[in-house]
Amino acid sequence: MYDCIRYRSPLGMLIVAAEGEALTALVFEGQKYARQHLAGEGQERETPVLRAARLWLDAYFAGERPDAAALPLSPRGTNFQRAVWQELRAIPYGETCRYGEIAVRLGSSARAVGSAVGRNPISLIIPCHRVLGAKGALTGYAGGLERKEALLALEGVHF
Repeated sequence: MYDCIRYRSPLGMLIVAAEGEALTALVFEGQKYARQHLAGEGQERETPVLRAARLWLDAYFAGERPDAAALPLSPRGTNFQRAVWQELRAIPYGETCRYGEIAVRLGSSARAVGSAVGRNPISLIIPCHRVLGAKGALTGYAGGLERKEALLALEGVHF
């Protein structure tokens, strides 16, 4: 059983979920893998951690740079996926990196990294939208490439 809220963002409805004091999911409604990240029964109510996430999202979409490290996260995934997601958290606001760069740091393949990035359960806070293809191309985003481009534009990255 998890608690959740709905958040109306400029890019569509987000569902934010938490168990106890940690966030477990932040997904665009209908995005790829959303059902996986929201498995089980959810109860719509705002808890302290979900209130903090809502305030973080308000600041983020207002063009501010809220501190993602201030939010307690508990993403579910394999050890490799969690290692990739930790790498994503190190990408600064307004900057990007490539799948291959992460792969080199983890001693893996860009394809494996791409698969883990695509299954990120906590979008925006774990900034998978900041990862680009081999030649800096805008590729892969479970929430849709239009949203990825819009999120990067919000952070000052333009193509």
